[in-house]
Amino acid sequence: MTTELFCRSCGSGDLQPILSLGMMPLTDAYVDPGAPGRSEPRYPLDLALCAECSLIQILHTVPPEEMFEDYQYFSSFSDTLLAHSCEHARRLVATRGLGPGSLVLEVASNDGYLLRYFLEAGVPVLGIDPAGGPADAAEAAGIPTLREYFGVELAERLIREGRRADVLLANNVLAHVPDLNGFVAGIAAVLGENGIAQIEVPYVKDLIENLEFDTIYHEHLCYFSVTALRPLFARHGLSLNGVEHLEVHGGSLRLTVAREEDGDGSVDAYLEAEERAGMGGYEYYSLFADRVEEVKSRLRKLLGSLREAGKRIAAYGAAAKGTILLNASGIAAPLVEYIVDRNPHKQGLLLPGVRLPIHDPSRLVEDRPDYVVILAWNIADEIMAQQGAYRRAGGRFIVPIPSPTVVENGAASSTPT
Repeated sequence: MTTELFCRSCGSGDLQPILSLGMMPLTDAYVDPGAPGRSEPRYPLDLALCAECSLIQILHTVPPEEMFEDYQYFSSFSDTLLAHSCEHARRLVATRGLGPGSLVLEVASNDGYLLRYFLEAGVPVLGIDPAGGPADAAEAAGIPTLREYFGVELAERLIREGRRADVLLANNVLAHVPDLNGFVAGIAAVLGENGIAQIEVPYVKDLIENLEFDTIYHEHLCYFSVTALRPLFARHGLSLNGVEHLEVHGGSLRLTVAREEDGDGSVDAYLEAEERAGMGGYEYYSLFADRVEEVKSRLRKLLGSLREAGKRIAAYGAAAKGTILLNASGIAAPLVEYIVDRNPHKQGLLLPGVRLPIHDPSRLVEDRPDYVVILAWNIADEIMAQQGAYRRAGGRFIVPIPSPTVVENGAASSTPT
């Protein structure tokens, strides 16, 4: 682990602390129940603002090979994300005129959840992802995948092979990159002359205003505003031409980047709105830590009161959000008994830190806990729709973010019944 003394984007040494979540486990370091004595490394998780360029970032970097050695996140297990990806691909095929002579290159292509839609449309694709499990799944689906980290060196090799991207996609990966400038330089190199890059990143405005503190983890090194992003791209000869807000992952931005300036007015609109909100200065972030503590306290009290009343509680979603939410809030057994998740690669393991067992979602109908905490709150509607049988049997849900809320028969209330 390294402690960052300078901004990951502009190099400034003026980093101002915003929030500390303490010593947290790595969110994808699931524990084998057959090895209960295995120690789990924990690392500080501290968030800061760069006073120079306004980039929000964590102050400690865990080596990528340690975080992604046994990466168990498979994008295809979310119906919401698949629908989002299908729409994105279809729009690009139509608006960019993509066909058999094009190349769509995706960085952090995971299990091929997005590239498969281009392949179905007859557009050649190439995935880049160092995580073995997801890359195996992508190749099994017929998607060629390079198991490497992306940067200038790989970009230059692709160029030598005659492969330039008509469309480069990088969804939810820029936040994971220790070397922001090297990554963006690689994009600038491999883009075709008239190519575009579309990049999805977590929007820091949603993080702060909706108290999404559980989206802060060691794999997410940065949290972006348009104010911080434009100079990052400009530094490498790229123009940020468009910004679109997305609901996915609790609030994201889809950025359109190209060599030539061809703006649609959206970038200037975001810059003006962020300036009005004060997002470039410390005051905007100054109360975040206190508000996070309040949410954590309210969730603990809610679960505690339910347990005192004899209610049984499970959770849904063994994702990174869940690991941080439970560990940072001090919530484990007996408050919550177990977790369910659709991803079979996680079932049978224990969630990092709190070590709650992970089961198939069918456990909810079989076992009938009184309440289920939706840890993957960004797809709460999808989860509640899937769990109709559990709900009809009297089950209730708790959505923890932005404020702990009980949902019964599709209606929300602030107190349990």
